[in-house]
This record gives sequence, C-alpha cells and structure tokens, in this order.
Amino acid sequence: MITKTKKWQLQEAKNKFSEVVRKATEEGPQTVTKHGKDSVIVLSAEDYQKLEKPKTTLVEFFNSSPLSGVELDMRRDESMAREVDL
Repeated sequence: MITKTKKWQLQEAKNKFSEVVRKATEEGPQTVTKHGKDSVIVLSAEDYQKLEKPKTTLVEFFNSSPLSGVELDMRRDESMAREVDL
C-alpha cells in the first residue's frame, strides 16, 4: 500500500538528496515537484521491484482463485431479443 508521499521542490530535493533517499527507503515514495507540478517519484528498490514484477503468472493467479474449478454455464440465451421503439 502506498501512502501519501512527501513532496519536495526540485531544488530542495537536490540539496537534500540523501534525506530523500533515506525517507523513500524508510517511509515510502517521495514526490519531487518541478514548477509546482509532480515530476518524479523516488521510491526504494524494494517498492520498485514490487511494482515491476508480478508475484505469479496470470495462469497461476487464476488457478489459485477461490473460483477455480467452478463450473460455469457458458451457453448462450438464444431467445429472441425484445422489440425496442427507436
């Protein structure tokens, strides 16, 4: 879960880069702004790896689902559609 990030102005982030990195590691992602707009997010390598690589493949995800093995009726309703005035 990503919490609300601390915002740093670019100049402040440059001057206190070690602190930005420490806070990203200990407290979570840190936002750097440029001209008042969010520009980049500094996050720990651990947080980045969580975002980059899924823990399981899609097939493994579906196979581990609580609905795995449930029989679904996939037949199509072939009754006539109702009439609609356009």
